[in-house]
Amino acid sequence: MLFCRTRSRSAVLAALAAAGTHVAACAADDGPPILVAAQSVTVQGRSDSVDYRSTATGTFTKTDTPLKEIPASVSIVPAQLMKDQAMQSLADVIRYVPGALAHQGEGNRDEFIFRGIGSSANLYVDGVRDDAQVFRDLYNLERVEVLKGAGGMIFGRGAGGVLNRVTKLPVFGHVGEASLTLGSHDQLRGTFDVGGKLDDTAAWRLNAMEERSNSFRNGAWTRRHAVNPTLTLRPGARTSLSFGLEHLRDERTADRGFPSRGGVPLPADPATFFGNAEQSRAHAFVDGVYAIVEQEFDKVQLKNTFRVTRYDKFYQNVYPATTTPVGATGLVTLNAYNNLNKRTNAFNQTDLTGTWFVGGIEHRWLAGAELGHQDSTNKRNTGFFGTGAGSSAVTVPAGNPFAVATGFRANGTDADNRVKADIGALYLQDQMAFSPAWKLLAGVRWDSFGTSFDDRRTTLNAATTPTRATDLSRTDRALSPRVGLTWSPTAQSSYYASYSLSFLPSAETLGLTVLDKASGLSTADFEPEDAKNYEIGGRWDLTPRLALSAAVFRLDRNHVRNADGNGGFVQTGQQRTQGIELGLQGEIRPGWQVLAGYAFLDAKVTRATAAAATLGHRPQLVPRNTLSVWNRIELGQGFGAGLGLIHQGSSHPNVDNAVLLPAFTRADAALYYAVGGRGVRLALNVENLFNRRYFPTADANSNISPGAPRNARLTMDTTF
Repeated sequence: MLFCRTRSRSAVLAALAAAGTHVAACAADDGPPILVAAQSVTVQGRSDSVDYRSTATGTFTKTDTPLKEIPASVSIVPAQLMKDQAMQSLADVIRYVPGALAHQGEGNRDEFIFRGIGSSANLYVDGVRDDAQVFRDLYNLERVEVLKGAGGMIFGRGAGGVLNRVTKLPVFGHVGEASLTLGSHDQLRGTFDVGGKLDDTAAWRLNAMEERSNSFRNGAWTRRHAVNPTLTLRPGARTSLSFGLEHLRDERTADRGFPSRGGVPLPADPATFFGNAEQSRAHAFVDGVYAIVEQEFDKVQLKNTFRVTRYDKFYQNVYPATTTPVGATGLVTLNAYNNLNKRTNAFNQTDLTGTWFVGGIEHRWLAGAELGHQDSTNKRNTGFFGTGAGSSAVTVPAGNPFAVATGFRANGTDADNRVKADIGALYLQDQMAFSPAWKLLAGVRWDSFGTSFDDRRTTLNAATTPTRATDLSRTDRALSPRVGLTWSPTAQSSYYASYSLSFLPSAETLGLTVLDKASGLSTADFEPEDAKNYEIGGRWDLTPRLALSAAVFRLDRNHVRNADGNGGFVQTGQQRTQGIELGLQGEIRPGWQVLAGYAFLDAKVTRATAAAATLGHRPQLVPRNTLSVWNRIELGQGFGAGLGLIHQGSSHPNVDNAVLLPAFTRADAALYYAVGGRGVRLALNVENLFNRRYFPTADANSNISPGAPRNARLTMDTTF
């Protein structure tokens, strides 16, 4: 920890670089202490280099704010935990976030459910929207931050929660680390993180990754690599410029999992692939460039972030029909389709922050604007089985669930469109300190979200004349306020109460749909959904390095859109999630780190629709109880051990509640050995230690993912 007095945040950063530390508490000449969380550099083989606790974030207020002053439930999973567990994906990370769960994502994308509300669009990188439907990697992350509840004031459209990836940036000091992992199912993975300063005004960093792996699922595999170079320039004491680019190539088997039978997952060998693994393929090619400019004036700080990302996504699958369980005859129905999506996202955020003192009250204010443009094309083809014209479905024995799709072509309802979205937003926020104990956060964001949907399909009318499909458009404008009061009676405790609101437009994921050709009714006629979050909570420092957090909340999702049972949608529903979240993070005693979370979620449909969302039903994939605990203990002489438990209560793959995913408890373990004085660490991670059979997630009643049997990974890390 570095303590200093300075006139500017830029001087803080310079002091950090000089000291080689990762946290600074500095007092400005004209104001209160400033807490700055910067990049950390880990030194292997030292017990005091391991730290799971996070104390501050700038993501959810756009100012450097201690967690104790944020009136919301925030979970931060540090890179050290990802490394200690040899995590493979964001789905692994989310298991350690109370109140959140991984969705199957149709086997081709990251998708998460926050407090009962699911979306693949509430994903961000360094505070900028990253909503394409792809899998992301962990190789270049400093930490993963998750805000539970409505986050519209900072992030705009979305509900339930937000996941933000914070990437590694250059530091003005040496960084050198590499790792090699050998794992079950022929896994081979390598990562590389190196950087340093070119001179006192420039620093660079390079992160890279490559992985090849098979799977416990028959015929499934993954191939991926990525590279992320970054450069930071400091031409003056008050100016910082950061530039970066990232290329990610991810190729894998699209795996839709198991069908159900009798209201539970089919009891088959976990390795069984239902469909055709050879014809179930997905790729995602992601290329992004970004620039961040920070300029400090006498009393105002300016930050501008610009990011452009190009996504090329294709997936094809032969899979169990989502709504057809295995019947008494023992047959399973298979469908097939493919989908090509190309998208470009361009976003620019401009933030002004400063601190004023008016009438004895400190005001840390934020004024900002965001401009964005999204351009997306989609083309879907249905898979057909058999000879001639073929059939779009085939039934096969569940004991041999294999079929070959003989062709893929456009069907009458298959998507063929181009969607453009233009986003404009203005936001204001004030963090008021009435005294050292009482602080109020209040803010509001105004969004304009306009979508144009160019439907390129043609159909034949009664005279067999080609007819162009209907183009659609909609513009939603909404306010997203939030307010929260924090009381800190002691330096070791704080309590808060808050309210926040966000909205979900009909075209949130860049899609609109005609519901009735005769009347012209479409989802463009639907008003935005909204999510209102009411919450009280507290945070306590049990020791200087161990923190406990708790939150009690109610999240109402209104104007919910659901299927009407006739191939369309109705917008009459409401769902409510009430619950408790607990978190424990940090050092219990010297050499014993812990990260733990528990959530109780009481979620149900409180206003029924005309379809499957019956009054009182539980929403998709919302267990009542979830628990995750990970312990890392230093044993001495370079040895360490890790032990964790993950418990997930029963849940339903669909809001019709026709199928139940059983509750499960899984144990994970690890052994570590640091080779003294050589900068080398060996780690053996074993997942599902007792080889439990379980089903952690799903997409629908007959697309249920089996959990992996016992598997192991051996990793060698070296610093240089």
